[in-house]
Parts: sequence; C-alpha cells; structure tokens
Amino acid sequence: MPQVRALASGLRETPLDVVEQLLDSPWHEVRMLALVILVNAYPHASPATKADIYRLYLRRTDRINNWDLVDVTAPAVVGAHLLTRSRAPLRRLARSKSLWERRIAIVATSAFIRRDEFDETLWIAERLLRDEHDLIHKAVGWMLREVGKRDMPTLCRFLDAHAARMPRTALRYALERLTPAQRKTYMEAAR
Repeated sequence: MPQVRALASGLRETPLDVVEQLLDSPWHEVRMLALVILVNAYPHASPATKADIYRLYLRRTDRINNWDLVDVTAPAVVGAHLLTRSRAPLRRLARSKSLWERRIAIVATSAFIRRDEFDETLWIAERLLRDEHDLIHKAVGWMLREVGKRDMPTLCRFLDAHAARMPRTALRYALERLTPAQRKTYMEAAR
C-alpha cells in the first residue's frame, strides 16, 4: 500500500477513462492504484467531476472485488459523495446480490459516522444482519463499533434490540470497546 499511495499521489489529474482502464486490470494492485487515484482526486474535483468519479465507481463495482479495495475507497468516494445527497443509492447497494456492493453500502457510511450521523449505518446494519457472508458480518460489526466510539448509548440501543439475532462475528466486532461485563451480557443474549 505505501508504494501504491506514493504512486497515486502524483496521478490525481489522471483522466477518468484512463482510471477506468486501470480498473480493468487483472492485477489487484493496479485496481487499487486506480481507486486510490479516485480517492485522491475526489476532494479537489469540481462538482461535475465529483459526480463523474462517483458514477464511475458505482458503474465499476464489478472490479472493486476485494475487501481492501472497498474499505480503502468506499467512504472517500461513495460516502463523501452522498453526505449532502439522498442515501437511497446505499439502500439499493445494501440489497444487492453482490457481496462487494453490500460491503460498499455499509463501509461507505463511515463518512456519515465521522459527522455523528448514524441513522443510515444503523438502517443498513439491521438489513444486513441476516447476510450469510462473514465479510459482511465483519463490516457490520466494524461500523457499529465506530458508531459506539462516537455515541455509546446509540450502539447499546441497537445491541439491545438486535444482539440476540446478530451473527457472532458482527457482534464480537461491535462489542470490542464495551466493558467486559457489557460484552458478556450481549454475548449471552446471542446464545
């Protein structure tokens, strides 16, 4: 990653059609480079170019096909773009058959969490509780833990309502910052 970030730092002005060609690469590191270029370009772009970056990202989720590609980029592109817009695209992604689109949906909400906006994270987390994939369980638990870092009562209200039916991986991730006694109570509720 340090080499990818160093290379991407000088490529912020790369045309989006070239970035899209990089996304077509069979090499994971080249796709990461393309996505980090988008992440670096987004904050400095004009509103029209920001919209183009966002659309390119969502149009090419077929190439954003690993957890690290999602985790490094979804908040900075998708989350950032939707901060002042409708969150409906995230809800569509959360219902997708694509594992990676579902992960994009929940991980992108970290941009909202940093602004103490938790509703979308909690809505998506609740919808993904029945997801069958461990990578979704981890992402849901991670985002819930992030909510708890900012607002522990909000996390505890969510856990009070849902801990008994949460996948254990999601629950364990969400509980990491709670006291040992709280963790024990929620883990016992999930049995």
